[in-house]
Amino acid sequence: MNPSEEYILLQAEPFRSILLHLQATIERLVPEVDLKFKYRIPFYYINGKPFCYLNQSKDYVDLGFWHAAHLSVHLEHLTTAGRKVMRSLRYRHLEDINDTILTEVLADAHRVHDEKFWKK
Repeated sequence: MNPSEEYILLQAEPFRSILLHLQATIERLVPEVDLKFKYRIPFYYINGKPFCYLNQSKDYVDLGFWHAAHLSVHLEHLTTAGRKVMRSLRYRHLEDINDTILTEVLADAHRVHDEKFWKK
């Protein structure tokens, strides 16, 4: 088991279920992602470039996006939480996850990632 998977499985409920759902969704929608353990949290990369991360902190799970300043959909659901560049979808319960919003934000983040790194 790699450290990212261990991180996810060692979380208490409801965070483990949230993280597992997010992991499955990310890996299904963006199959070229590579799950690594960076900065002591699960971090997804595409072709060696950062894409998004999962972090259980306090009483929520963050799905954070690396190039969030360029995202254009569902901005009202993304929190900056005092950060200048990063934005995240934040979940406290599995039922808080709206799969339509999650899917559309992931697609937008994938588009931004491709534009940022491959279409110069």
